Amino acid sequence: MKGENEVLRGNWATLLLPIAADQSIDFGRLAEEIDLLIAARVDGIYSNGTAGELHNQTEAEYAAIQALLAERCRAAGMPFVIGACQPDPSLARQRVTLARDLGPAAIQVVLPDWWPVTEPEALDFLQLMAEAADGVPLILYNPPHAKRVLAPDELGRLVRAVPAVVGIKLADGDDAWYAAARQHLSGTALFVPGHHLATGMRHGVAAGAFSNVACLSPAGAQAWTDRMAADIEGALDLERRICRFMDQHVVPFRALHGYSNAALDKLLAAVGGWGPVGPRLRRPYRWIDEVEALRLRPVARSMMPELFLA
Repeated sequence: MKGENEVLRGNWATLLLPIAADQSIDFGRLAEEIDLLIAARVDGIYSNGTAGELHNQTEAEYAAIQALLAERCRAAGMPFVIGACQPDPSLARQRVTLARDLGPAAIQVVLPDWWPVTEPEALDFLQLMAEAADGVPLILYNPPHAKRVLAPDELGRLVRAVPAVVGIKLADGDDAWYAAARQHLSGTALFVPGHHLATGMRHGVAAGAFSNVACLSPAGAQAWTDRMAADIEGALDLERRICRFMDQHVVPFRALHGYSNAALDKLLAAVGGWGPVGPRLRRPYRWIDEVEALRLRPVARSMMPELFLA
């Protein structure tokens, strides 16, 4: 299922914030991380999703993060998407306006989240964001923990009403969900969870993933994505092992101990050991001690050796 913008496809790596002991963002380490993602030749880099701690930064920090990403990516010819995600719709509009002028391939937004929006309110919000974006395509991020999670038919009505929304990042589902996505969202670039990308490709629905697998290994996730075009069965076999690793060794930190998804993504980056991110989150959110990453590193390499050969 291809979106109109052919750049918006494949393996997109998330920008994770290196947090110093004094709670500041370490911009030196952030610049190094961006350069490493560029060197891994991922299909694109995106900022300010859940893993980028969109919910716990000032507007000045937001502006500085996006300026650094845009500068590095433009110099390297690397596509980038800016997350203007902000649960407050007024601040979200300001973030979209700032992002618009940095030349991203698209701008990602989330629906207002203090009170669940109705469908007419969601439509009005997206129209406001489209006006602020002034021609830059939008991607709607509708995660499973949103207060209003939209079904494929609801999403289809929104994207038809607001053509600026060319992509959606969302959780997938069973065969019935994929059938509904094909029916209602044909022509929209759908980004499924990274660890389900081969399944999404097999169904002919996924344009790509804003990928948690790229948190673990950016180059490995890219090699796996590239493999899907020529060897979908081999890619599905690796997906089953990725899901088994996640279910057995990563998801329990959330299910049993209450850690956030951002903590899980930073754990994956620490397990992969490819860059200077570190597991620390900003307070009050707890992070997973690096000793757990060191414990899981040989497990990951044993279960999914292909991800670490690239």
